[in-house]
Amino acid sequence: MFFDHFYYWITVILFVIGLYTVMSRSNLIKKMIGLSLFQISVFLFYITMGKIEGGTAPIIIDQPDVVYSNPLPHVLILTAIVVGVATTALGLALVVRIKEAFDTIDEEEILQMEETK
Repeated sequence: MFFDHFYYWITVILFVIGLYTVMSRSNLIKKMIGLSLFQISVFLFYITMGKIEGGTAPIIIDQPDVVYSNPLPHVLILTAIVVGVATTALGLALVVRIKEAFDTIDEEEILQMEETK
């Protein structure tokens, strides 16, 4: 049972680790790493859902018993990876700007500074 759904278990583990990291850490860099793990788990989930055992490329041939793989999930994930990299780069740029403005990347310290203003 476990080895039949190995990739799904890995997906769930990455999902939980990413979610826990985002919610429990106050360091903004660690939150960005958690978001990246969260994104990777979603990518892995969609890629494993698109895999068909014994499936071939969707090139139509005259054999009635051929099973075709759907290329749409893989194409969507390629787009999502590009968007994920851009989002991560923007997030890290914002962290650098926050570091320059507040001289810290700890969320709790930033909130305390904002309260004392």
